[in-house]
Amino acid sequence: MFANGHTVVQIIERLAPKHYAVENDKIGLQLGTLNKPICKILIALDVTEEVTDEAIAAGVDLIIAHHAIIYRPLAKLDTSTPAGKLYEKLIKHDVAVYISHTNLDVADGGINDWLADQIGIAAEDRQCLEEVHTDKLYKLAVYVPESHHEAVLEAILRTGAGHIGNYSHCSFNTKGTGTFMPGEGANPFKGAQGRLERADEVRIETVVPYSLERKTVAAMLKAHPYEEVAYDLYPMDLKGRSFGLGRSGKLERESTLGELAVRLKEAFDVPMLRVVGPLDKPIRKAAVLGGSGGRYVRHAKFAGADVLITGDIDYHTAHDALAAGMTIIDAGHNIEKVMKSKLADWLANELAQAKYATEVAASRLNTEPFTFL
Repeated sequence: MFANGHTVVQIIERLAPKHYAVENDKIGLQLGTLNKPICKILIALDVTEEVTDEAIAAGVDLIIAHHAIIYRPLAKLDTSTPAGKLYEKLIKHDVAVYISHTNLDVADGGINDWLADQIGIAAEDRQCLEEVHTDKLYKLAVYVPESHHEAVLEAILRTGAGHIGNYSHCSFNTKGTGTFMPGEGANPFKGAQGRLERADEVRIETVVPYSLERKTVAAMLKAHPYEEVAYDLYPMDLKGRSFGLGRSGKLERESTLGELAVRLKEAFDVPMLRVVGPLDKPIRKAAVLGGSGGRYVRHAKFAGADVLITGDIDYHTAHDALAAGMTIIDAGHNIEKVMKSKLADWLANELAQAKYATEVAASRLNTEPFTFL
């Protein structure tokens, strides 16, 4: 069975929820329809005419890309323009386009973590450069008969609920007596219609982040034996986990700026990169941000990084960084191409686990617009 387009998007958004995106970012479905079976998916950094031809030749139904193909509202759709021709070709061949941009940058295990892996930034030491989203916390309280206490508690905690700082499986469990009277049409787990019943119950309390709210409540209801489950879910005045753009942390292997630059040329598979700062400077802590990171030099310095690795650094930003004693490696915007193979592997695994026959492939085309001479 092939996954429906909406199902594919639901899976993608488990990794990169839409609410992680920065304000006004152009994400989500941009062209075509998701209301169809998806036999084959192509993961691409950019949707160019060449990538579109690649998708058509491979029989692709859906392209999941990082960079948007529609940046601003369209006043008209003129198919004589390059953009219009591209949209026309995609529509004629029924190829939908879905964009996962800054939400995939921000996501745990998304683009900036994949880049940090390539650089060698220790996973246990990583911090984001700029906070974009903080998960709201909720308190879940549910009343469970003693006979099903452990089963319901396990179902709740298995979803990832119950985390407080570095501690997991946190809950509080209180025994008590519940009362209820089944009415006409009720099919009670215990007791009979029209008779007041008392039951030995346990009140389970735990912390649930907003991102897991639906999943946790669904798991709790599925494991609960009662026809009508009594539970409360209310917001807490506590800050949850933060998610943001960029990553910083200590390098697993210290090096000089020059040595790191040479190593990153191979790791990022780029023919050249630009370096700002003395090549013999020791680099112990690094910051990385996929895409255009010129405005994050200050963030990297504040994080204690010795170098910022990013793309699209302009002349004046480079001078300002030098004056501030900050070093930069501009490896180009195209290093985000890491998302093609990484996201393809992740999505293929998720679809396979869900028993879908939908295929996922990474685009083989290099969409770097610059030629290096």
